[in-house]
Amino acid sequence: MRIVLKRKQTRLLILILIVSSILTFPTSLYAQGFLKTSGTKIVNGNGVEVLLRGIGLGGWLVPEGYMLKTSSFANSPTEIKNKIIDLVGQTNADLFYQLYRQNYVKRKDIDAIAQWGFNSIRLPMHYELLTPKGQVGTYLESGFAIIDSLLSWCEANKLYLILDLHCAPGGQNSANISDYSGSPSLWESTIYQQQTIALWTEIARRYANKTWIGGYDLLNETVWNFGSGSNNKPLWDLFKAITTGIRSVDQNHIIIIEGNNWGNDFTGIPSAWDNIIALSFHKYWNSTDQASINWILNLRSSMQVPIWCGESGENSNQWFADCISLFESNNIGWAWWPHKKIGSTSGLLSAPLTSGFNTLLSYWKNPISKPDLQFSINALNEQAVNLNFDQCTINRGVIDALLRQPYSNETIPFITNTIPGIIFATQYDIGKNGFAYNDKDYKNTSGSAGGASWNSGGLYRNDGVDIESCSDWPTNGYNVGWIENGEFLVFTVNVTKTATYDISVRVASQAAVSLAIQFRLDGSSFGNWINVPNTGGWQSWQSVSAGQVQLTAGTHLFRVGILTGGFNLNYIEFTESPNSVNESSVVPSKMILEQNYPNPFNPATEIEFQIPLSPFDPTESTGRWETRKGEIGGFVSLRVYDLLGHEVAVLVNEQKPAGRYSVTWDATEFSSGVYFYTLRAGNLIQTRRLLLLK
Repeated sequence: MRIVLKRKQTRLLILILIVSSILTFPTSLYAQGFLKTSGTKIVNGNGVEVLLRGIGLGGWLVPEGYMLKTSSFANSPTEIKNKIIDLVGQTNADLFYQLYRQNYVKRKDIDAIAQWGFNSIRLPMHYELLTPKGQVGTYLESGFAIIDSLLSWCEANKLYLILDLHCAPGGQNSANISDYSGSPSLWESTIYQQQTIALWTEIARRYANKTWIGGYDLLNETVWNFGSGSNNKPLWDLFKAITTGIRSVDQNHIIIIEGNNWGNDFTGIPSAWDNIIALSFHKYWNSTDQASINWILNLRSSMQVPIWCGESGENSNQWFADCISLFESNNIGWAWWPHKKIGSTSGLLSAPLTSGFNTLLSYWKNPISKPDLQFSINALNEQAVNLNFDQCTINRGVIDALLRQPYSNETIPFITNTIPGIIFATQYDIGKNGFAYNDKDYKNTSGSAGGASWNSGGLYRNDGVDIESCSDWPTNGYNVGWIENGEFLVFTVNVTKTATYDISVRVASQAAVSLAIQFRLDGSSFGNWINVPNTGGWQSWQSVSAGQVQLTAGTHLFRVGILTGGFNLNYIEFTESPNSVNESSVVPSKMILEQNYPNPFNPATEIEFQIPLSPFDPTESTGRWETRKGEIGGFVSLRVYDLLGHEVAVLVNEQKPAGRYSVTWDATEFSSGVYFYTLRAGNLIQTRRLLLLK
């Protein structure tokens, strides 16, 4: 039968087919083509370079003890699972893990990662979710369904998904992270190697045409002694065999190769055996200087392939910012580890530790009185539900350190701090060390996870500022402790009213501390150095008056500077004084020339002074000195002299209104010695001595 359509009908049919094809077109095909390699760069289908900024979903499909607070008695996924099975039985354990995986990563987690500004995800996979141990060619659809769901969320958010085999059959290292359970390992079993090759071939078959799959990270952190002179040949041979399997079904995706010894030993690696290959290294607990990555840059240059940092993290915010600045200035993409843990400051998200799960932790550590079955089931399930994004705390400082701080020294508010009111010490601005805060120990470069701590208390925030639990009231739950000489905290504050404010600080100390604290507002100090009394203990709190200050309405930077440490700090409180003055009268009543700071100094020092109302000034009409009530300021000079009285520097020489000022003298070109600086305002003169030591 022949059907004849009129022209209008034909056009309508074509339009329907076009619309239908658009509606049914796979979202993955809206990516700008597959990620490829072009020399030492990763590029998209348009040839535009893509710098991967990613997050590793550690702890989700590969639970680790340190993420779940079980590391003292159960580190690997199997050890953790066995503890749970012993407690509640296999069936209840299976139901727990189903709930655990449903909540640990949801669509909302992936949406948030994209909204925050990241462009990729690295997924650590456990082989046992995809294929039964030792059964080559048998696959578990339930495991692939998890990947399919994650990929659909990534496609919707235009995030590249990099698949990482974190746990291979038998284990590629003897550590908990590969779920190693004893010999034979991956390297001691031909069956396990065949299963690994087959698994990757099956993964590639399923995702060969998915453009939002960013690449295949073949094997995470091999650590194995292949013997003297082996040049890691068994590792390279396995990678070549996996590559052959992948390329039999997938010509599209980047193959990512990690070295031996936690990913960083590429000894003996042959020339690139594939046209779309990249190298991955991992970086933890070491320096963030250029020398620390020259080895991998040299390898990139010699092999002419891209490099990617597949894992880094577990350090302070400052280390994060420094490390990413180093990576991106050298055109290296990265994936940060991990996105979520229980009770953590260093991940993007911190899940709350529930009281029931804490009871189970106590039992597992000291198994004397076993909780009953129903309590244990409820405790496990409650903790699983509390892994949900909506129950987690977002560590905004971590996100900021990864995306903004590598390119900015500016501080931004942690919360809205308002004057009058209480400013809690732990709620200082978000930003870098030396700008938002200054702390002596602020990162771990010791070479090990258990090395130097950047936060002695380890609570609340991931900066160098040492924070612990606080028993004072009022409190936000935390105080700053372990305070050392020269440290400081910076707060963005909103002064709601121009007025005079009484200031008090809430401190605790086991000994009296002289010249402990001084305040600055917008770079200028105010008030005198504050002494801290012996309050009788580190959690025995006392309020100390810090005098008064006149503040103008608006947004200001308020800095708490420490000259002498050795005390704890809870908060600073600003209260409007009963004798407050209005805005028009907020001017100094007398001239003050402050002692320079620091003193002694090298090579620069700051000098602060204030100029009062000027009752006498020459009038424009007569040129004679006459009383001019209500007008302020006058001609001001600030000059520096040597011991012989010779003028060596003029710092100020101009008409100035009444107010408080700060100037810096840079004595780089001057020799060590004693100098004097003199302030003149009208007929008022003050002089102080300063000491330059080189």
